[in-house]
Amino acid sequence: MAVLPGTKPTRATLIALKRRMKTAQTGHSLLKMKRDGLMIEFFEVLNKAKTVRKELVDALIEAEQRLNMAKATEGTVTINSVAYSLQKEPAIQLESRNIMGVVVPKISSESVQKKMYERGYGIIGTSAAIDEAADSYEKLVDKIILAAEVETGLIRLVKDIDSTKRRVNGLEFKVIPDLKDTIKFISMALEEMERDNVVKLKMLKGKSQRRVAEEEAKKEALKAAMAAGKAPA
Repeated sequence: MAVLPGTKPTRATLIALKRRMKTAQTGHSLLKMKRDGLMIEFFEVLNKAKTVRKELVDALIEAEQRLNMAKATEGTVTINSVAYSLQKEPAIQLESRNIMGVVVPKISSESVQKKMYERGYGIIGTSAAIDEAADSYEKLVDKIILAAEVETGLIRLVKDIDSTKRRVNGLEFKVIPDLKDTIKFISMALEEMERDNVVKLKMLKGKSQRRVAEEEAKKEALKAAMAAGKAPA
C-alpha cells in the first residue's frame, strides 16, 4: 500500500482525496482518448509519409537522369548558364494546423512547375533535354516541400504520443493507485476511530448508569435509615 506522505486521516482529507481521484480518473480517460486518436492519426500520416518518400525518391532519380541527359546533350557550361537564369525562388508559406492538441506544420506554396517561357532562359537555342530536366527538378521541389510537411508532422506526432503515453501511465500506475491506497487507509482509520468512539461512549454510558444507580441506592438507603430512626421503640 502506497499512502501519500503527510496524509492526515480526517474526513476533510478523505473528501479532498475523493475529488482528486475523480479528477485523475477523468483526466486518465481523456488522455487515453487523445492517445488513441493520435495513434490513428499517426498511422495515417505514416502511410502518407511512406508514399510521399517513395514519390520523392522516384522524382529524384528521374531528375538526375534527365539532368545527365541534358549535360550529355548541351554540356555542363550551358546547363549552369540555364540554371543561373532562374528568375525567382519559390514562395513558401509556413502555417500550422491542430491535430488533437498537437500543432503540426502546414507548408503551402504555389506549384514550382512552370511553363517553358516562364523559366527565364531562352526557348530558342536550348534543347528539349534541358526542358525535360527543368520540368523534372520542378516536380522534385514540389515533392520535397510535401515530404517536409508530412515528415515534420510525423515527428511532432511521435513526440506528443510519447508524452501522452507517459502521462497516461503515470496516472494509471502511480497517481490513481496511490490515491486509492490513501483513500482506503483513511477510510479504515476513520472506521477504527469510529469504533473506538462507540466503545468509549458505551463505557461512559455504563459508568454514568452505574453512578446513577449508586446514587439511587444511597438515596434509598438513606430513606430506609431515616425511616428506621423514626420507628417506635
